Parts: sequence; C-alpha cells; structure tokens
Amino acid sequence: MMGHQDIRSDGTVAFLPHRLNRHPIVVRGLTADELWVCAGVSGAAGLVVGTPLSFLFASIAVAPTVVVVAIAAGVFVGGGVLRRQKRGRPDVWLYRQIQWWIARHLPTLTPFAGGADLITRSGNWTTRRMR
Repeated sequence: MMGHQDIRSDGTVAFLPHRLNRHPIVVRGLTADELWVCAGVSGAAGLVVGTPLSFLFASIAVAPTVVVVAIAAGVFVGGGVLRRQKRGRPDVWLYRQIQWWIARHLPTLTPFAGGADLITRSGNWTTRRMR
C-alpha cells in the first residue's frame, strides 16, 4: 500500500526507480531500436554485396545467404562497437551524437533528424563580465 509520503506535491511518485523508463538491453548491449537499425543497415549492405554475387555465381540463393550472414556479422560487430561507444555515457548520447553529425555534415537533413535545436557553435564562451 502506498503512503502519502511517497507522492510529491506535483503528483509524481518519489520511489520509482531511476531506470524505469530506459529501453531494455536486448542483444550485445543494443536496445531494440539500435538492434533494428544495426540489422537493417547490415542487411542492406548484405543485399548490395549479395546481388552481384548471385549473378556472378548464377545462383539466386547466394543473395539471401549473404544478407543473413551480413546481419549476423553486423549485429555481432556492431553490438560490440556500440557497446564500447556508449559505455559510461547517458542513455540519449548515441542519438544526440547522430543528430549532431547530421547537423554538421548534412545540414539539409537536420530538420528531419530533429537536430535543429542543437547548439553547433564552436568557439570560446564568455560570461560578458568585465572588471
């Protein structure tokens, strides 16, 4: 039973764990969204490589085989790389890093990636205080 001391004045509950709203880790340190992106990118790369190989070997079965191998390798390698990159950083670090990269290198795609509100200025900061 919940006591009244657990409810704050704004109506939120004080005892909820900090990690309640985090995405769970599914495979090799990847969340479900990261796993889908990693599998999708590696699958697309496998399709790009597998299609010419299927024509070269005159067998249509080569393309799906290369796609499956590419997905397995992509999740294995990509999971390890992303796990090392995310270690010790906040949950949203990866997404902000991707938004920042798009804002710096592909400015036309910035509104679609949600990076329009990012601060991309580089230089010295000042408090404008003079002695």
